Amino acid sequence: MVAKERTKTLAQADDARADALARILATVRAIPRGRVASYGQVAANAGLKGRARLVGYALRTGDGRALPWHRVLRANGASAFPEGSAGRVEQCRRLEREGVHVPRGRVDLGRYGWTRDMDVLLWGPGAAAPAESSSRRSRRAAATRARHRA
Repeated sequence: MVAKERTKTLAQADDARADALARILATVRAIPRGRVASYGQVAANAGLKGRARLVGYALRTGDGRALPWHRVLRANGASAFPEGSAGRVEQCRRLEREGVHVPRGRVDLGRYGWTRDMDVLLWGPGAAAPAESSSRRSRRAAATRARHRA
């Protein structure tokens, strides 16, 4: 009985991993030509926040179909490939072909980064909701503390 339950649990884990990998690959395919995203951003957009390493694994294993792997970079805009490697040269070449400038092996994420923020998509840069003021934030924190004391 225990072995049967363990087998069922392992099968569920395999299904969850396959689903996660499929969501990552779909997210990578959604990155538009001429745009880039970080490993962490791809994970977050796939609903897997904090799983950037899983994105790297998914890109390594792939699924055989054309995948724009070259559009995924480190959080600082640099390629994850070692400097001077064939992979890095190929990634930079592909990005340049799409109009993404890669000076010194790094991409300006502010200029070429892929955004999924609806305010920015609809209204342009700088249109995101303003940050909450510190006085409003402190009033909310005081109200929360008062509720917890009661």
